[in-house]
Amino acid sequence: MGKIKEGQPAPDFELPDQSGNPVRLSSFHGRKVVLYFYPKANTPGCTTQACGVRDHEIDYERAGAVVLGVSPDPVRAVKKFAEKQDLNFELLADEHHEVCEAYGVWVEKSMYGKTFWGAKRATFVIDEEGIVRRAFKAHPETHDEDVLTILGELNAPA
Repeated sequence: MGKIKEGQPAPDFELPDQSGNPVRLSSFHGRKVVLYFYPKANTPGCTTQACGVRDHEIDYERAGAVVLGVSPDPVRAVKKFAEKQDLNFELLADEHHEVCEAYGVWVEKSMYGKTFWGAKRATFVIDEEGIVRRAFKAHPETHDEDVLTILGELNAPA
């Protein structure tokens, strides 16, 4: 999937969250991170996916994982999205799509005969050492089930 392969270190980055506060990936060292990219705040699939994460908060906590959602929206759009959906995790604004590009999810898309660039839906599960353990195309309806299964596998004794 994209530029980042499983087993590689996750590229570090800093982006503003929905409140405009800087969030650095490396600050979560020692915890698992579910880093998911979504195309646009307040669209149907992205809302389904974000509300799924919101509703599984306890499952993510039990798995020892923090969830970060990233989109190419500006801070004000992710803030509005987080407030409207009562989201309980951090959304990060990658307005200049540098992080999307670093993770290989900034792609050419087409809709209604028009071609444009945007973020494709993708999820990266990163371990406590900052290594990408899984990278996959996420489906909004099954995102939490898929991610929680992966986290369970990573938490299982070797």
